[in-house]
Amino acid sequence: MNEEALKDLAGYIGEKLDGRIQDWFVACGELTVVIEPGDIVDVLTFLKSDVQCQFFAFVDISGVDYPAREKRFEVVYHLLSPRQNHRIRVKVSVDEETPIPSTVDVFPAANWYEREIYDLYGVLFTGHPDLRRILTDYGFEGHPLRKDFPLTGFVEVRYDDDAKRVVYEPVNLRQEFRNFDFLSPWEGTDYVLPGDEKAKQ
Repeated sequence: MNEEALKDLAGYIGEKLDGRIQDWFVACGELTVVIEPGDIVDVLTFLKSDVQCQFFAFVDISGVDYPAREKRFEVVYHLLSPRQNHRIRVKVSVDEETPIPSTVDVFPAANWYEREIYDLYGVLFTGHPDLRRILTDYGFEGHPLRKDFPLTGFVEVRYDDDAKRVVYEPVNLRQEFRNFDFLSPWEGTDYVLPGDEKAKQ
């Protein structure tokens, strides 16, 4: 869709939503609108049901962490309108304590996405029917996709076939870091390449 049509759509949405759109811009061939967290249910309901929009295909929700910002988390909703051949991105910014209304009643597919964002970022969704962790283990502390999440000092859970039970062990990175020397084998290396040890010197 061309940029002018996206700008027209942004003007139409802004007019119909009575100033609930804080900002909008076109990026990567898609319209992005920025709104307040408390308006998310009303805005998504409008985008889904309005005859000029018809964004009834829910694509996904993703989280982003910007620790330097006062509202450090961005929750981004992606919608598709197959009938109008449009895509739209709706952004909401919140801090660590502010919850976002759940959109499960508008798009039931948002259920697991909201659980994932809660699990990995710690963003809360009010009115969610079953807001609990979905990817990390029971009893896991912290939210692993936050930029300030420590990379060491945690335990991993696995089933031990010998002990016939679940065991907790310190995190162990089994693969060593590879050392890339960026030397071309055609120009010669300082070491013998695998398979060349039998070649005549």
